[in-house]
Amino acid sequence: MTELAMKDACELLDADHIAVKHLFVEYARQAMAAPKEQGDRPVLAQRICQELTVHAQIEEEIFYPALRGAIGADDLLDEAVAEHQQAKDLIARIQGLQAADPTMDDLVSELARVIEHHVKEEREDLFTKARASSVDLVALGERLKARQEELMGQPA
Repeated sequence: MTELAMKDACELLDADHIAVKHLFVEYARQAMAAPKEQGDRPVLAQRICQELTVHAQIEEEIFYPALRGAIGADDLLDEAVAEHQQAKDLIARIQGLQAADPTMDDLVSELARVIEHHVKEEREDLFTKARASSVDLVALGERLKARQEELMGQPA
């Protein structure tokens, strides 16, 4: 998602949040400027879906399990996984569409709202607890980055 060198897991994940926010903004800009034209909207929608899918996968495979028990907030982690499922359902619907139309625009907009809420909770609650824990966030960030690159088809 981003080629910046990250210091820890929270910074890497937050860089992903920022990158996908830019994609959502670009999608919305194109939808507002020329709603009847395809433009790059189908490509942007697919890129958003791919990046969020990989992001959710590395969080669920590596980040959340590393935090379970270490931060004493299993309810927060359970909620984050539930929010991921909500996003995955929207992603599946978006990926099933071929053209940028009002349906795609609405689904991408709904996905943006879901992700914005999820990001806010991660930043304010989960990342704060992770930083206060004994979890080695630098080593965890390295594991996240390697898995992310693997999933995105990039050399680790």
